[in-house]
Amino acid sequence: MQNQTLVLDSHQIDQKISRIAWQIYEDNSGEKEVIIAGILSSGYTVAEKIADALKKISPMKVHLASIKINKHSHHDEEVTISIDLPAVKDRVVIVVDDVLNSGKTMMYALRPFLSADLKKLRTVVLVDRNHKRYPISADFAGLSLATTLKEHVSVVLNNGRSGVYLE
Repeated sequence: MQNQTLVLDSHQIDQKISRIAWQIYEDNSGEKEVIIAGILSSGYTVAEKIADALKKISPMKVHLASIKINKHSHHDEEVTISIDLPAVKDRVVIVVDDVLNSGKTMMYALRPFLSADLKKLRTVVLVDRNHKRYPISADFAGLSLATTLKEHVSVVLNNGRSGVYLE
């Protein structure tokens, strides 16, 4: 078993989520509603936490949606979202994932929204590893983490062992 180094504990994750929620609110202070779309499964959990935090600090209506993508075979399967594309017209959409590594998953997750007439599209990640192979960056990141390509970042979001770990 590899050694794990705790990078963020549960309390620190909550602080990062709160800060991201405030940044989203500041970026969209004139909006009446936003759509938070999380990439299944960990990205969706982060999106839920951001949506909950945003509801506590903002009068905006927050809609939660999921994005289903096969992270290991992006081009073979269709990306599906749990909200109809006509429903996002002239709205702010915020796509959320847990970790941004090469940018490939985020790039494919954004694909369905490219044909929608959005007001604004933003990206959020809890951890940005800065190993970009694609021209994708996070508009809001909880933590930018310098890692080697051999290291793995895992995000665990449950009541027993929440944390961000470097392996």
